[in-house]
Amino acid sequence: MRVAMLTGGGDCPGLNAVMRAVARKAERIFEDELVGFQDGWRGVIEDVVRPLSVDAYRGTLPRGGTILGSSRTNPFKVDGGVDACKRTLEREKIDALIAIGGEDTLGVAHKLSELGMHVVGVPKTIDNDLSATELTFGFDTAVQIATEAIDRLHTTAESHHRVMVVEVMGRHAGHIAVWSGIAGGATMILIPEEPFDIDHVAESLKRRHEQHGRFASIIVVAEGATPKEGTMKLVSKEIDEFGHVRLGGIGQTLAEEIESHTGYETRVTILGHVQRGGTPTAFDRVLATRFGVAAIDAVHAEAWGTMVALQCGKIVRVPMSDAVGRLKTVDADIYHGVAEYFFAG
Repeated sequence: MRVAMLTGGGDCPGLNAVMRAVARKAERIFEDELVGFQDGWRGVIEDVVRPLSVDAYRGTLPRGGTILGSSRTNPFKVDGGVDACKRTLEREKIDALIAIGGEDTLGVAHKLSELGMHVVGVPKTIDNDLSATELTFGFDTAVQIATEAIDRLHTTAESHHRVMVVEVMGRHAGHIAVWSGIAGGATMILIPEEPFDIDHVAESLKRRHEQHGRFASIIVVAEGATPKEGTMKLVSKEIDEFGHVRLGGIGQTLAEEIESHTGYETRVTILGHVQRGGTPTAFDRVLATRFGVAAIDAVHAEAWGTMVALQCGKIVRVPMSDAVGRLKTVDADIYHGVAEYFFAG
């Protein structure tokens, strides 16, 4: 078979590990011919393709990012984009396409599959917000990076008696914020699923600092966290091709509001793309490798329109519609039963 791969959306530690696994089994076991589309769906639209092989992926297991490049191009928002994708797959004689990405990339893959194209999906999202899979690779790496940053910020916060606001990734779901906040011993965790009240935040900090003798606090906030309506003004942002607001900045706004409400010196650290970069953790390398092997197996089983997923420790196939139909948000038991228990304590 002639099998193509692409990586779409934001880069993520473990992408190369997935493709490396696909290449090894496809070439060595199935004797497939492999190619890759550059820069996600844009490469399919524009027919920018390169040959791939086991040799092309040597040394990439610990390498972050994606050697194929990525983009947030949406064929359904480009004039003639879908027809261009069809023509490219036919011209390049592609028997199967493995799309590695998150909700947006797999949403496109699902629609193209419904139009008769031979597509298999691999879930990728730093935010861990894809349904039908318990975990996505890259998430463990991001949590580890954020936790290490929080650990370091504790010492400077305590030295200067400051409030430190740490902004982490999480557009619609606060998984990174919750996991790293719990692991890092944060004072408070703010997530998109639970709009916050700035007055409550300020009062909690005052109580902690004045009644409990604490002179430093760490607040972890997901980039998509929002205040309750009418309590704080946020700056509007531009929109990308998938209709998402380009986020970033809630940390700075929150820090300014906290200092204004409490009088405590407050500083912000925005981790941003640091969470995406660098080498994946051992867990993410293993999960990505398992996904890659399962993806090429799904191709040879002609399981079109499916996505590989982690469920109860096993790699299974699920309909892509199950993955992109709704977002997986933070479990209320974790947030209210664990994270919130420590708030301002």
